[in-house]
Amino acid sequence: MVPARLFSLLLIPCCLGLLGADWLAFRGPQQQGVAPTEKLPPLTWDGASGKNIAWKTELTGTGLSSPILVGDQVILTACTGEKQDRLHVMSYSQQDGSLQWERSFWATGRTLCHEKTRVAAPTPVSDGKHLFALYSTNDLICLDLAGNLVWFRGLTFDYPNASNSLGMASSLVVHGKTVIAQIENDSQSLALGINTKNGTNRWVVERPRLANWTSPVLMPMKDSKDALVFLQSGEKLSAYVVSSGELAWEYQGDCSTIPSAVLGEKRIFVPLGRGGRPGIIALPLPSSEAVPGDISQTAFVNEEWHQARLAASTASPLYYEGMVLTINSAGVLNCADAETGEIIWRGRVRGPYSGTPVIVSGHLFAINEDGEGKVVKLSKEEGEVLETNQLGETILCTPAVADGAIYVRSDQHLWKIAN
Repeated sequence: MVPARLFSLLLIPCCLGLLGADWLAFRGPQQQGVAPTEKLPPLTWDGASGKNIAWKTELTGTGLSSPILVGDQVILTACTGEKQDRLHVMSYSQQDGSLQWERSFWATGRTLCHEKTRVAAPTPVSDGKHLFALYSTNDLICLDLAGNLVWFRGLTFDYPNASNSLGMASSLVVHGKTVIAQIENDSQSLALGINTKNGTNRWVVERPRLANWTSPVLMPMKDSKDALVFLQSGEKLSAYVVSSGELAWEYQGDCSTIPSAVLGEKRIFVPLGRGGRPGIIALPLPSSEAVPGDISQTAFVNEEWHQARLAASTASPLYYEGMVLTINSAGVLNCADAETGEIIWRGRVRGPYSGTPVIVSGHLFAINEDGEGKVVKLSKEEGEVLETNQLGETILCTPAVADGAIYVRSDQHLWKIAN
């Protein structure tokens, strides 16, 4: 039972109120991939000549996690060893790329994963005071910003069957005193709200028994310290109250298990694919009118529109100023109207893409697996490809953006693209 008054406090601000240069989570503020800064990174760069490459730093080990930015720090995770059983958290200086500190731990869970992915696949998260890092082994680590260990929890000890043969990749989110871990798989599938202070459970909910690599999405509440967290699985999208784990809202239907949903101003846009229906659906966000106090009375949320041509492959969709954008498996960038789902324009940006693009001041920066970066100027009339750039190394992660700079991890280096 969730009080109806709770939903009168919901705020759907998207990019409003996002201040500062920090990029604290996968896909940045509210997991939208949109930078809260108007300062553009350089539109051209080149890895071979060093043009507009402020620095690049050779990395320890391997990983698919994206960098996050906290103050002057660039935080990244990695794994080493023949079995990928040594887990690393590194902090680099944003100014010159120098290593500030590195911490390493032995894995306590399973290291089995697909050859393309790594144990260090989930992106870490920060609340501005602490760092939380999750690995495919279901080891969860909390450090302070100086790299001191606050707590370590091997979730496999409590949930021994929570794994799959391809590896786990869902990234963390944190709100207030709760860090949320989505541990979904074919066997022991669950999501946990974990106390940021000591690593103990605040709540646990059972989730569909399906392998899943999507990541949670937060929606803050107006005039409240609480939030909702959306968890996407192969058969439904559920919203839980962060502080309590109470189910507040739910859509029951096939959803994708790789690209994650994205919030808009009035809707959440959910990629499909698992059930054979392609494209994206738009669902109305919770409100006091749409959602009663007893969720059992409204088990299904009806979709507002479905656009089959708005298919997303591995990269998650983006929302920007009334537009929904996806990149499909053929390397086509699609743009649709967020109100109606109608396709506005399409254009080629050559794939494949594993990482999700980012948007800065009306410009989309997309880097494919070959290290080729496209810069696309966005409008509701067209998407104009301004530049094609090269880093020359494999890129599988989502970039981070702050203060006119792009930070991106390749298979060998951490790069800062800036004037």
